[in-house]
Amino acid sequence: MECTVSWTGGTGARSGMGFIAETGSGHVLVMDGAPDAAKPENGGQNLAPRPMETVLAGTGGCTAYDVVLILKRGRHDVRGCSVKLTSERAATDPKVFTKIHMHFTVSGLGLPEAAVERAIAMSHEKYCSATIMLGKTAEITTSFELVQV
Repeated sequence: MECTVSWTGGTGARSGMGFIAETGSGHVLVMDGAPDAAKPENGGQNLAPRPMETVLAGTGGCTAYDVVLILKRGRHDVRGCSVKLTSERAATDPKVFTKIHMHFTVSGLGLPEAAVERAIAMSHEKYCSATIMLGKTAEITTSFELVQV
């Protein structure tokens, strides 16, 4: 896997802190920093997600992918899956994630609660590379709700 990240800035106070990531699979992701009123040259323009937000989003995508795949492989009629991630970060540099809570909303037809609980646990204990990696610095907790359709 590879990715090239390039700064979109230039010169002067309005150079910004925007970046474009070009992934090995041929996709583009834009990132930007938060504006800094005290030192505009050090801040972004709030035009895209922050880099750490993309880490959190990628983690959510990784675990949701696992949950859906595990349920499908178990021949369950899963119809939807979303995960809301909330996090806390360290107060000092490096500002790593220290707590992450993932709340899943999974919908399906005749979907057993035990199957959803198992799929989430399997993702977090065995399959989700991002969750397992972030678990080295963050306390990761999960909850879920099941919606029968």
